[in-house]
Amino acid sequence: MSRTVEMTILSAENLQMNRKSIRGSTFVTVQSDTSSDTSAATKVDSEGGSYPSWNEKVVMDVPLHARFITVEVKCKTSSSGSNSVGVAQIPVSDFIGGYMPENQLHFLSYRLWDGKVRRNGVINISVRVKVAEHSSCNLNSMSLSAVTGVPVAGNGPTGVVTGIPAVWLNYQRNL
Repeated sequence: MSRTVEMTILSAENLQMNRKSIRGSTFVTVQSDTSSDTSAATKVDSEGGSYPSWNEKVVMDVPLHARFITVEVKCKTSSSGSNSVGVAQIPVSDFIGGYMPENQLHFLSYRLWDGKVRRNGVINISVRVKVAEHSSCNLNSMSLSAVTGVPVAGNGPTGVVTGIPAVWLNYQRNL
């Protein structure tokens, strides 16, 4: 099983190659940690130099057990190859789980690291996890009915008490 992740590669800042500003054609590859054979790539930005801008959407299926997504900025060389400019490993937990809904749009920036483990710029992305149609809630399909509460005091030992122990938090701070 997998989930569909929609990632927009926005831009990068302060890219360098051998501690010199990049002048040429850069592009980005994206892959999850569990699928090394499947990757997506952006088009080449030949005008941005050290501050390229792609604004390109990449849609990929990320397995449920994936821990991170690798984003690598590369620079085209004159001999039809490419050199790695910098790599960022994005934890999947940054945009899946927690308190935010899955379809929430996240704007994220990550430090890029070169092959010698030196800082080499920043990449800016946006990420959204696409929610499957069958798992999303549709208010029109739900039947709304009145909910009756549980009595706080009952007859005998079946009474139920609900609430948040706010006094307990204050008690612990005073200790």
